[in-house]
Amino acid sequence: MRPNNNSTALGPVQNSNSKLVERFFAHEDGTPLANAFTGKRRVHPSLGMEPVPQEEREQVWHAITARPRRGKSVAYLNVPFCEHHCLFCGFYQNAWRPQEGTRYVQAVIEHLKRDKDCSYQTEDPIHAVYFGGGTPTALEADDLVRLIEGVRAYLPLAPDCEITVEGRVHGFTADKTKAVFDAGANRVSLGVQSFDTALRRSLGRKKSREELIAFLETLLAMDKGAIIVDLLYGLPGQTLSTWDNDLRTAFEIGLDGVDVYSLKLITGTPLVRGIENGKFVPIAAAEHGNFYARAVELLDGARWKAISTTHWRRTTRERNLYNLLVKGGAQCLAFGAGAGGSLHGYSYMTSSKVEAFEGQIERGEIPVAHLMRQAPHSDLYNGVKAETELGRLNLKWLSAELNNRAGLDADLVLGPLFEQWQRAGLVVLSDDWVDFTVAGCYWQATITQCLLEWLEQNINQELEVYELIG
Repeated sequence: MRPNNNSTALGPVQNSNSKLVERFFAHEDGTPLANAFTGKRRVHPSLGMEPVPQEEREQVWHAITARPRRGKSVAYLNVPFCEHHCLFCGFYQNAWRPQEGTRYVQAVIEHLKRDKDCSYQTEDPIHAVYFGGGTPTALEADDLVRLIEGVRAYLPLAPDCEITVEGRVHGFTADKTKAVFDAGANRVSLGVQSFDTALRRSLGRKKSREELIAFLETLLAMDKGAIIVDLLYGLPGQTLSTWDNDLRTAFEIGLDGVDVYSLKLITGTPLVRGIENGKFVPIAAAEHGNFYARAVELLDGARWKAISTTHWRRTTRERNLYNLLVKGGAQCLAFGAGAGGSLHGYSYMTSSKVEAFEGQIERGEIPVAHLMRQAPHSDLYNGVKAETELGRLNLKWLSAELNNRAGLDADLVLGPLFEQWQRAGLVVLSDDWVDFTVAGCYWQATITQCLLEWLEQNINQELEVYELIG
């Protein structure tokens, strides 16, 4: 950032914040991977949001769904069933019962069908569709195919629309995979977590390393779509050696892409209860950064291309489009119980209880349980999130936005923060860009949340000053 000695009406307000910015400073002890911040934070989508009063919800919903979408759009379909509760997972909702699948799928298809002629759904293309959960692959092949065909029938998909089915290897047979691809899906994302048999068994995963590799090779041999796996580091009992082997296995198999994630210890999960009972010994959080840095080293060395701070691809078939678009604020149409979406400056969530959702669809009611007005400058915050997800930030763009929206000088507001983060080893500054280091990429979510909170505070404070002066 450039030094700026200009004296303006904004100066006193910014100076009063000079100590407040220190709340977002990183530690400067020379070990940014381990100790840049006290703990990891996640990016909160609810920053600056306000709930729509229940008595206004239906009126607001009708108003926003009467308007056509503009810009990039995606769709999310939730399948809130799991055959097993993974030890580390905080998203478990409902035990899978095969007899419930067909009825639930029919309700989701009716959800898709009922607004097929409404402007918000039918106008402008959908660029990516994600079947998540839960475990979509727990559905029987016929039901999963019907769901994909329903999406293709009732949503205006772009010709190159990315259609992802998320799932687990268990229960996802080669025949089911073929049926999914033949129905129109072109991307499969599997929660592998580790190829190491001992680690997998400790997590309750049934397939051995050899069985898992054989299954993935079968999928790749079909050559019908992108095959992606999630790998998790920080697992109890995991070492840098087993982590190396996991990454090298991904290279050898020839996957299209890989996500690398840090284990999050979520209160109430079986893993945390096991740690509390002495069954598992967690890896110290300060060690997680070493696993991330090793992944970057190996993936870059294998010439895989980073397309976000946590995702790499080997082939151009893999785009990771849904994740990149939704994190950057694309409008998202949500279908199924417990699905979250966003539309025309509002965020919403459908009813999370399966029975309640199915009943609302059957009765022709709006299955929206929560509706929130996004922050006035949510488009700016989404732009920041889209940039930092790629491990960078365009300073020229951000400076212009801050000046246009609130008359803020980016050198005064952001200079102390970015310069401190540079001293801490998290970013590198140039005239127009903030580029994240490996440590910065590891702490990307924490950095992003800190930055968004600081921007929100400064923009709101300056606008309040203008109102007082005016």
